[in-house]
Amino acid sequence: MNFRPCIDVHNGKVKQIVGSSLDDEAASASENFVSKRDADFFAEFYAKDGLYGGHVIMLNKPGQDYYEDTKAQALKALKAFPQGFQIGGSITPDNAHEFLQAGASHVIVTSYVFNNGRIDYDALKRMSGAVGKEHLVLDLSCRRVGDDYYIVTDRWQNITDEQVTYELLDCLAEYCDEFLVHAADVEGKKDGIEEDLVKFLGAWGKIPVTYAGGISDYDDIAHIREMSDDKLDITIGSALDLFGGELNYETVLSVVQEY
Repeated sequence: MNFRPCIDVHNGKVKQIVGSSLDDEAASASENFVSKRDADFFAEFYAKDGLYGGHVIMLNKPGQDYYEDTKAQALKALKAFPQGFQIGGSITPDNAHEFLQAGASHVIVTSYVFNNGRIDYDALKRMSGAVGKEHLVLDLSCRRVGDDYYIVTDRWQNITDEQVTYELLDCLAEYCDEFLVHAADVEGKKDGIEEDLVKFLGAWGKIPVTYAGGISDYDDIAHIREMSDDKLDITIGSALDLFGGELNYETVLSVVQEY
């Protein structure tokens, strides 16, 4: 298990939000934390501890009023910690190289490779071919529907027809270096993890997978380790004291690294 830092940027500010509350049309969201500091402060903070493999997520779409402000913050983070972060948020083959050249190690993609609720394998091949499999992370963030999990797109607003199965993971792993999986139903709520999803992802474990969503205490970290057979990495946002939460950053690192 590794701790993967996160920096989420919305309306030009570093924030932690309840993911399911994001409203593109109103450019609003239910906020857990809004920082007075810029993204490069957090990037430098993580860089001093050598925490590679985190992600910067831009939560505004191109063309929206705040997109350029959000993009500027993201670029500050990439410059402050070259090769330290992956970046996601409306990434396409046309703009991916700008972020890679700015210092991102990978680009993170979901919506671009979907069409009418299904994976568009032609688009996936274009994306993977444009940046190289070694620079691509697929965001398979999902919601529970009955007993199963389905991928969500457009900043977790739309449930697709793609069920998260081992067959799907095997297929998609041919095109990317890692998966990032937010449990969208619990993301930002600090009220416990999606245990079934953790068990499911941990039992697969063929390429690196980062789990996010609902971590509320140090026991949750230990449970993820146990239930995934130590095969999942984790990220913590709203619950971390850097973002107004109760989990001490240094203690989190010690819990993650003590095994």
